[in-house]
Amino acid sequence: MTRPAAAVQRRTPLTRSRVLRAAIALADETGLEALTMRRLGQELGVEAMSLYKHVANKDEVLAGIAEAVLAEFELPTPDDGWREGMRRRAVSARAALARHPWATVVLSGSGPNPAMLRNLDSVIGCLRRGGFSVAQAARAFSLLDSYIYGYAVQEASLPFTGQAELAELTGSIMERFRAGDYPHLAEMGAELIMAPGYDHATQFDAGLDLILDALDPAH
Repeated sequence: MTRPAAAVQRRTPLTRSRVLRAAIALADETGLEALTMRRLGQELGVEAMSLYKHVANKDEVLAGIAEAVLAEFELPTPDDGWREGMRRRAVSARAALARHPWATVVLSGSGPNPAMLRNLDSVIGCLRRGGFSVAQAARAFSLLDSYIYGYAVQEASLPFTGQAELAELTGSIMERFRAGDYPHLAEMGAELIMAPGYDHATQFDAGLDLILDALDPAH
C-alpha cells in the first residue's frame, strides 16, 4: 500500500536546502504569488511553523531562491577568453531565467549575497584579463546584464511557447487587419515569422553577438 506523499515527506528530515528546493519547485509550477509559508509547508508535509526552524521568514526564502538561481549561471573560468566567458554566462543565465520565469522579480529585489558577489567578481575578472579597463568592464557588465534580464522579462511575457504557437498567433493576428494598414508588420509576419525554419529563440544569440562585437576593446 502506497503511503501518501506527505507522509513520506515527513520521514525525510527538513533542512534549509530542502525548504528552498521546494520553494523553487512551487514557484516554477504555480508562480511566485502562490509561494506562501503555509503553502510551502503543505508541499513539504509539515506545519508552516516547522519551516521557521530553517528560514527566518518569507523574505529569507526569497533571498535563498534568488541565490540558488544565480548559482545556475555558468561563470567564466580563468582559462576563458573574455568573449567565450561572457557568452557562456549569458546563454546559461538566459536558460536559467527561462526555467524560472519568476526569478527576475526576486533577483531585482534581493540584496548582495555570496552567489551575486561571486558572479560580479568572476565577470569583471574575465573582462579585465581580456584587456578591458575598469571603466570598460563596468560598461560591458551593465550592458550585458541589461540585455540578459530585459530579454528574460520579455520572453516570460510572450503569449507563446514555441515556433508553432508563434506562427499560429501571427497568422490569427494578420487575419484581423488589412496588410495595407500595417504594411511593415505584414511583411515581417509573412516573410520572416511564418517562413519555414524561423526560430524566435535564435534572436537572443544574434543580439548577444552584436553586443559582444561592439564591446570588443580591440575595435
